[in-house]
Amino acid sequence: MSNNLTILFVGGGLETLPGVRLAKSMGCYVVVSDINADAPCMVEADATLIASTYDVDESVAVARQYHRDVRPINGVMCMATDVPLTVATIAEDLGLPGIPVLSAQVVADKVAMKDRFLSSGIPLPWYTEVFDADSLKQIVKMRGYPLVLKPVDSRGARGVLRLMPGIDLDWAFSASKSYSPTKRVMVEEFLDGPQISTESLVVQGEVYTLGFSDRNYEFLDRYAPNIIENGGDLPSFLSLADQEKICDLLEKTAKSLDITNGILKGDIVLSGGKPFVIEVALRLSGGYFCSHEIPLNTGIDFVENAIRLALGQSIDPNELIPEFNRPVCQRYFFPTPGKVEEVYVPEWIRNDPEIALFEIRVRPGDIIDRPVHHPSRAGVVIATGKDRDDARNRAECAIKDTRINTVLN
Repeated sequence: MSNNLTILFVGGGLETLPGVRLAKSMGCYVVVSDINADAPCMVEADATLIASTYDVDESVAVARQYHRDVRPINGVMCMATDVPLTVATIAEDLGLPGIPVLSAQVVADKVAMKDRFLSSGIPLPWYTEVFDADSLKQIVKMRGYPLVLKPVDSRGARGVLRLMPGIDLDWAFSASKSYSPTKRVMVEEFLDGPQISTESLVVQGEVYTLGFSDRNYEFLDRYAPNIIENGGDLPSFLSLADQEKICDLLEKTAKSLDITNGILKGDIVLSGGKPFVIEVALRLSGGYFCSHEIPLNTGIDFVENAIRLALGQSIDPNELIPEFNRPVCQRYFFPTPGKVEEVYVPEWIRNDPEIALFEIRVRPGDIIDRPVHHPSRAGVVIATGKDRDDARNRAECAIKDTRINTVLN
């Protein structure tokens, strides 16, 4: 790929680094925009723009100025940053490949997204917007527990609460609302059944679901009422027939959102043998799912194809056929809350070739709070192995053998 092509990454966080490095290795000139001049990607970018990723107008203005006065931008994308509306608006303004702005607007509002899906006949958990704590109490009285309360427009599981008997609904409503930029909250049915994280490339209207991970909610009770995921496992334990049902549902979802070329990240639950859409995002995932887990599992570089898609390049469908179905397990660190005194990593972790990623995000002196959302997690391990059990055992042993010692602050 010629280095005449310039790609803009909106957001320069830690989990975007693999994408920036890959784009540079592909010969791209990489521009990164972020409100934080010291964001991890800023040092490695060829050029940087200072703008809030969530301020669409500001981001469009700096991208337009750079495109006009400095260097033409050929593509724009985001990775591990929930700003597809910013990306879509920049793409439209500069005449670049991208998803429809209206679709990005719909997905940015969970009620509007579910309304769109409902009108398209896509199976969903029951849901409704809720405007005050008294209304929430009436809903609970009518529908019973469990329910899920969440902000309409937040991310990273911030403010997402599982409502169970004994919970203070006044507190729950206030807590969830505090994470919503527009102070809007919704409630939905909690469907029993396995939950799946998916990630798909949509190419010329065809949906290629390359990421398919069983979500791990082993700590659902430990961190209740907050809903905290602890990684996932590939390949899925679901039958091929159930996986096919989910892939068919994702195709209908992409069509509902008018996505011809782009990314579709899905949160799906299989309940009573039927898949339901919890929600979707039109961006590359966080947690190194797209950059590490999918390539390890399938042999396909998902992010490379996403970069090519953002640049408007053609993708051969034959290149999207998985080479294998290798076991991969991801787990997170949840240290005891307190002040970090010591971090010890055993030598075997560094020497084990099946530990594909090991990342600690805290150091001595940091304060660790009780986890209340996904950014609370203190680090991550991704392991492979000869089978699912072997990969899981390696990841869990790496978590267990690593010491993040804390003292009460």
